[in-house]
Amino acid sequence: MTQAPELPEAEAVAGRVADAPKANWVDLYAPAPARPYLRLSRADRPIGTWLLLIPCLWAIALAGGVSGFRGWDLWLVLSCGVGAFLMRGAGCTWNDVTDRDIDAQVARTRSRPLPSGQVTVKAALVWMVVQALLAAGILFTYNWLAIGLGVASLALVAIYPFAKRFTWWPQVFLGLAFNWGALLAWAAHAGTVPPAAVALYAAGIAWTLYYDTIYAHQDREDDALIGVKSTARLFGDNSRGWLWGFAALTLVLFGAAVVLAHAQAQRPLAFVVALGGVWAMGWHIGWQMRRLDLDDPASCLQVFRANRDAGLIPVPFLAAAAWLG
Repeated sequence: MTQAPELPEAEAVAGRVADAPKANWVDLYAPAPARPYLRLSRADRPIGTWLLLIPCLWAIALAGGVSGFRGWDLWLVLSCGVGAFLMRGAGCTWNDVTDRDIDAQVARTRSRPLPSGQVTVKAALVWMVVQALLAAGILFTYNWLAIGLGVASLALVAIYPFAKRFTWWPQVFLGLAFNWGALLAWAAHAGTVPPAAVALYAAGIAWTLYYDTIYAHQDREDDALIGVKSTARLFGDNSRGWLWGFAALTLVLFGAAVVLAHAQAQRPLAFVVALGGVWAMGWHIGWQMRRLDLDDPASCLQVFRANRDAGLIPVPFLAAAAWLG
């Protein structure tokens, strides 16, 4: 089993999580009593919030780029950002409650608040409920279709932590949960979920298979020892080929979403610009693959985090279509 990263004594006493970015705001500025709970929510690692938010931004930008934006969309962007932070926090807290025994056996995760004893299970569950209720307050400002979709997503959030116990494809369940915002945000903007939104959702699932397989390669040795399943273990030495396949599928489905959204608009320049965003995302993913070393956990983490930028790249292209003829 790989060795846990050694931390300076002061950081270890403060309870810093081993794989959190150094000098993150939680460790530096958050009040000491709040730090274990913020770490449970992964507030010291914002990448997950970005990856949950980005499909929402795709949906708002693509839908608005075709039908036009309204003042309401400013609230959608802001509320989706806050909601992504809260629901990611609630989901991670639930994940850590269910995985506390597994996390204690993995070098990268044994310093998390539950396995390290910083927080009790009861306190973690209360914290999870608080975050979920705050997120519900945001959800209920949306239309009834979006509210229904938001409530339905809780089933996916509840199931995901158990997926790695019964399937080699837990990344599929993560993709189903993490990209639900593409459907929800489109519904909140337009009051419908058209085929373009479904294609966008599917593109996000393929993208999650890409980036979370890279992420899972950090733990494949520990996962093999304790019997945890993942696509990284399933693909093994063939992972790079699968990653290229997931990347290609992401771009094809994303392109299909753009085609479906613009099919009736008869605005060729807007359509070309929107597709340009998909192309630019593909270029960034290709750059990632050239840098990726699947045998180096540091490289895997760096490339995984680079997907924030890859996912944000299409957003201004999609939104710009609203102002182009």
